[in-house]
Amino acid sequence: MQHFKQTLHHWYKLNKRELPWRYTKDPYKIWISEIILQQTRVQHGISYYEKFIERFPTIMNLAKANEDEVLKLWQGLGYYSRARNLHQAAKSIIKNFNGKFPDDYQDILSLKGIGPYTAAAIASIAFGLHHATVDGNVYRVLSRYFGIETPIDSTSGKKFFGNLADELILDSEPGMHNQALMEFGALQCVPKNPECGNCPLGHSCFAAANKMVNALPVKEKKTKQNERFFYYYLLDDGKYIYLEKRTANDIWKNLYQFPLIELDRNLSEAHILEMNIPFIRSEFVNIVSVSGSKKHILSHQIIHARLIHVEISENAAIPKSFVKVKQKDISKFAIPRLLELFIEALDF
Repeated sequence: MQHFKQTLHHWYKLNKRELPWRYTKDPYKIWISEIILQQTRVQHGISYYEKFIERFPTIMNLAKANEDEVLKLWQGLGYYSRARNLHQAAKSIIKNFNGKFPDDYQDILSLKGIGPYTAAAIASIAFGLHHATVDGNVYRVLSRYFGIETPIDSTSGKKFFGNLADELILDSEPGMHNQALMEFGALQCVPKNPECGNCPLGHSCFAAANKMVNALPVKEKKTKQNERFFYYYLLDDGKYIYLEKRTANDIWKNLYQFPLIELDRNLSEAHILEMNIPFIRSEFVNIVSVSGSKKHILSHQIIHARLIHVEISENAAIPKSFVKVKQKDISKFAIPRLLELFIEALDF
């Protein structure tokens, strides 16, 4: 194990990426970076991190912000529950910790949206506490190097890898060690076709020696993706268009969208043209166009969406829950990336 750690730490000092959150020990900034990097590529996340810190430089700034503003700044990152949880956790820090980010692992873990991995990252990097981070990169490096075939998504696997990671972090600078292990998985021991011949650990790696690189790590479950069919209605009276807010406990909660019908199947254009529009009586509408279908893939869902552009008369009765918006002002609202793609095509 000592050889593994020494080689890993040396590799990290030579190869680590220069990232903005690596120049601080501020737990608030480390927290923001960790939440952004969940389900987000590093290069894509950098600009969001910089904009977020510029707008909300302190916990108090974030806690006092309006949720719509937080979601708007998050637009394009997806997994919007992360932004809502950040906002709620900031309020909790103000209320329960006198505005100071907690320096105890369990207290960090108690914050909304923070799990064991994120708590360990903050605790180790910001406060030098010996808590190991175990993410996809760490699972991959450890399973390949030590030849562990226990499924990483099983209860026994999570416990085994967690114990191994805890053992490895002992007698190390914890923040540096955790970042080194994750960075090695992100840059060197990559998921597909890693360059084992140029790997400093290649000669002592179990997977490389036994031609099992592509077989490890092992998973026992496959994520099932459900298909959903969205039909957005762009209601246009010549001056204004209309939005609604997603309030259900579902994807994109509290974001805005064009009024939506969700069905359990894909409809042809002819069928869409024949349908009654549930929001407005048919004598007050004229369907201008029906877009092609856009496919939007999420981690557990595949969305098939179409946009129906509808001209409505001034006499049309609009549901009170809809928000009247000038076309040029739609950019002020936080909307899902899928809807943003439709709007870009309309050239608003």
